[in-house]
Amino acid sequence: MLRVALADDAVLLREGLIAVLSRCGHQVMAAVGDAAALIAAVGEHHPDVVVTDVRMPPTFTDEGLRAALALRAEHPGLPVLVLSQYVATAYAAQLLESTSSGGVGYLLKDRVGQVTEFVDAVERIAAGSCVIDPQVVSQLLAMRHDPLSRLTPREREVLALMAEGRSNTAITKALTITEKAVSKHIGSIFTKLDLPADAEDQHRRVRAVLTYLRG
Repeated sequence: MLRVALADDAVLLREGLIAVLSRCGHQVMAAVGDAAALIAAVGEHHPDVVVTDVRMPPTFTDEGLRAALALRAEHPGLPVLVLSQYVATAYAAQLLESTSSGGVGYLLKDRVGQVTEFVDAVERIAAGSCVIDPQVVSQLLAMRHDPLSRLTPREREVLALMAEGRSNTAITKALTITEKAVSKHIGSIFTKLDLPADAEDQHRRVRAVLTYLRG
């Protein structure tokens, strides 16, 4: 069971998130409608993971994102999932830049309607994974001006799926290759991106994704 703090100014969506998470066995410690209340709730309840909208009162620009970044600075390693109505690559990049420890995620609100996928993302982020919406990944990759020439096309496919938070088993199914081949590709990616073998595997996965998306 995860202890969750969530923030969204839309009451119906907020109540829907509470219902979905509760039905899946998680406990919503606080559900608020603005960034200031979210920061206060995290300080009071110390949740396992935070779920927040990007745009909230008073200006409806990036209050949720700034709250997420502030919370990760104040509580290092705090897992945070940011939800957005639109693909905003600048917001996603800012969140990725905060990835030094603990899980982070950036999903479009359309994913909330896919209950299993949404809850799975929350759980993976709480466990320390980096989960980025496939549409966001595509746009971030399209923005690259200098693709990493050291990676093969297959390695880039594997890394793009890693950016979506896919496990080795999920990558195996998506690309119809063996798990041994996936492990070999990931090992090659780590080597080509100069990620030392003495670092934790999950941390290396996140760093590999960041290096690739930054291009």
